[in-house]
Amino acid sequence: MPAKTTVSKSSVIIRSLGYVLIVDDEEYNRTLLRDPLEALGHEVEEAANGMEAFHKIAVRLPDVILLDLMMPRMDGFEVCRRIRANAQTAHIPILMITALSERGDRLLGIQAGANDFLNKPIDLQDVILRVGNAMYAKHLRDQLQAEQEKSERLLLNILPKPIAERMKKGETNIADSHPDVTVLVADLVGFTSLTAHIEPAQVVLLLNEIFSAFDVLVGNYGLEKIKTMGEAYMVAGGIFNQRTDHVEACADLAIDLRHEMERFNRQNDTSIRLRIGISTGPVVSGVIGRQKFAYDVWGETVNLACRMEATAKVGRIQISGSAYQRLREIYEFDERQDAGTGRQSDPPAYWLGSRIGSPVAVETHAAVVD
Repeated sequence: MPAKTTVSKSSVIIRSLGYVLIVDDEEYNRTLLRDPLEALGHEVEEAANGMEAFHKIAVRLPDVILLDLMMPRMDGFEVCRRIRANAQTAHIPILMITALSERGDRLLGIQAGANDFLNKPIDLQDVILRVGNAMYAKHLRDQLQAEQEKSERLLLNILPKPIAERMKKGETNIADSHPDVTVLVADLVGFTSLTAHIEPAQVVLLLNEIFSAFDVLVGNYGLEKIKTMGEAYMVAGGIFNQRTDHVEACADLAIDLRHEMERFNRQNDTSIRLRIGISTGPVVSGVIGRQKFAYDVWGETVNLACRMEATAKVGRIQISGSAYQRLREIYEFDERQDAGTGRQSDPPAYWLGSRIGSPVAVETHAAVVD
């Protein structure tokens, strides 16, 4: 057996350290490759054949694979093709080890997905440098992937997922018409007076806690948070999902938002309450801006939901006539003669009460005198 070759760490530039999988049916070859790589600080695993390699890859993804070409039962070409065919492993650099020097064989290796080649007999200096380069490229790719995922998460925090996907494909002028959408607007009553008595950091902390809890409820109902406007919170249903009961979902959400506010008050010894308005009808949606872009909805349905909120009694849920028509057989209501704006064109408005047949009333529905 030839004497083991040692490589000084100072003789090479170590760009990145990582996990290397050596796949070779000959133990001597695996040892010859493993020892200098471990001496440099790489973590090394061995596999004697393709199937053993797949088992190890399933447990942990390597940063680099050193793959022998000539192996029994399943050669390196087939192993390489299978690794490339799997989306979870397709990005792993593969250095194919071969004694073949024929141009056609190397082309077959490239076609199978090999990134580079190591020639037999093994030149350890060549191995170390090529593994280092492959490791460095893999780590750069991982960093880029992590940044892309971070950017996508940030984008999804700003835009609904379907809109974000359209923007990623290059669409710039996004505007859509929706014939049947429910808009809910909730406003925190009493929060402004609270901010005058606490530190700014506490203001932001409390508001974030309230709206984050709202976000969870909105997600549970499959509705879409549109935006916050100071102390107001806007939700829409019927834009992206196919559920036809978005009016009912918004009504249930409104009641849950009020319950969440009551829980928050008990926990924080506060007295913040909600005014909520709901309306149903057509809206236009789209993305505005270029640097600080935002997704928003417009139309009379939105305006009416805002008026329902603005003229609602504190602690109550006021809905428009269009929403009432869809909910009148599900909930109890009190009719209000107008939306409180003095406009004769305003349709009737209603106070949302408890569900019909509910054992515990969630809202008193005695007539309100304006």
